Amino acid sequence: MNANLELIKQEIIAGAEELNSSKEVYEFKKKFLDGKTGKIGLLMREMKNIPPEQRADYGKGVNELKEWALDFLGELDAKMKEKELQARYESEKLDISLPAVELEEGNLHPITLVRNQLIDIFSGMGFEIFEGTEIETDYYNFTALNTPQDHPARDMQDTFYLSPEFLLRTQTSAGQIHVMEKQKPPIKILSPGKVFRSDDDATHSPMFTQMEGLVVDKGITLCDLQGMLDVFVQKIYGEGTKTRLRPSYFPFTEPSVEVDCSCFECGGTGCKLCKGTGWIEILGAGIVNNKVLENCGIDSNEYSGLAFGIGIERTAMLKYGINNIKLLFESDLRVLKQLND
Repeated sequence: MNANLELIKQEIIAGAEELNSSKEVYEFKKKFLDGKTGKIGLLMREMKNIPPEQRADYGKGVNELKEWALDFLGELDAKMKEKELQARYESEKLDISLPAVELEEGNLHPITLVRNQLIDIFSGMGFEIFEGTEIETDYYNFTALNTPQDHPARDMQDTFYLSPEFLLRTQTSAGQIHVMEKQKPPIKILSPGKVFRSDDDATHSPMFTQMEGLVVDKGITLCDLQGMLDVFVQKIYGEGTKTRLRPSYFPFTEPSVEVDCSCFECGGTGCKLCKGTGWIEILGAGIVNNKVLENCGIDSNEYSGLAFGIGIERTAMLKYGINNIKLLFESDLRVLKQLND
């Protein structure tokens, strides 16, 4: 009996020399001291097979071995944990004499910069922000904006249809209808958001960002539109920038205009940016068509309105001198680092 206990003790001593962590000590400890499966624990189960006159000595020997193993492995576990803690301290030690790690300062994406700037400009003029949904019905995107089913303007938009009724909006103008249906004049809202058209080249993208403006009140005219846009171009492109209106066509405005601003690169004398004309086209606008007002339950004899749509990508390209719209979607840090207001 004593020889068997001594063998287990020597096995513990020899095995302890191979242990390298507190986790290994824990597993090794279970191998011998676990009440159900440990070698010392199993010795107590052999008590019933020991002759009665030897049981007292046998039990005493097993208990002494158990107490010795607990002390021995407990000390070993404490040493391992102290060693591991010291190793952790060494790995986390900081040399305060080393130069600090330089953190590179980030900046907002040019689309976000321009979007925020436009919102600030028009909010200062009293505009409220309305953000519509990117999935619209055919009615709100076309029909309510005076674009019937057989209207050629639908072909100009190259729409992404999700079903005969639903589509990805081609313009944020749909937000006008939602607002005018729920709110009575006076109305002054700005509706920014993503729009989608099947168009892709150096200056166009299938997805781009538009910002629609709408004002409805008594006595609104093109003079109000031009005065407001004069303030806009001077804020975004610099003092001295002027606007001019050219006749155009949009089904939801009458009259409709294309808006140009004097070239902020050459001051209107003619350069590569303005193609020698001294003017740069920046947006489309007009007086809200009476049919659109009537579709929303607004009396066109009492109220009139103006609307304009700004392409944020185009504004950013002009502002920052970007010649390919795809640079705005590739997130190339070499490009983005150069654009920071």
